[in-house]
Amino acid sequence: MGEATPGYELPLRLFAAFRAAIDEVHTELAEHGHPDVRPMHGFVFQAIGVEGTTAVELGRRLGVSKQAAGKTVAGLEKLGYVERVADPGDARRKLVRLTDRGIDVLVQSARVFDRVRTQWAAAIGPERLDRLEADLGALAPGELFRLDAPGWFGPDR
Repeated sequence: MGEATPGYELPLRLFAAFRAAIDEVHTELAEHGHPDVRPMHGFVFQAIGVEGTTAVELGRRLGVSKQAAGKTVAGLEKLGYVERVADPGDARRKLVRLTDRGIDVLVQSARVFDRVRTQWAAAIGPERLDRLEADLGALAPGELFRLDAPGWFGPDR
């Protein structure tokens, strides 16, 4: 048996595979009318969800301050991806919701992620990819959609 691979290589390879998938999605999005969408926006769109959310809750989900979440929302609002509307359950609150343009990003990106998965299955075999996903599920703690990754890069970390 050969020499053991250094431990730091595994997270780097996982990140490189993640980056390849994300880059492919964003290349496709740019070609189809969304050149200004950045990888972090995907986290934001997922954190907003289909029902919308408040800036406070968005900040909590992303692991950033309410002010940082508000600044991100303002930028996405200027680009036409989100809107702020009155909360039907509490007129004092504003909800952040995805616009049709924001939803289009999610639909297009889902299509590309499916294509990437198909390409990976062709490269290593569908059974190996299924096992890889199962193994990563066993190794990755917590819920699948843990969205506070952008918070890793904030000043509090």
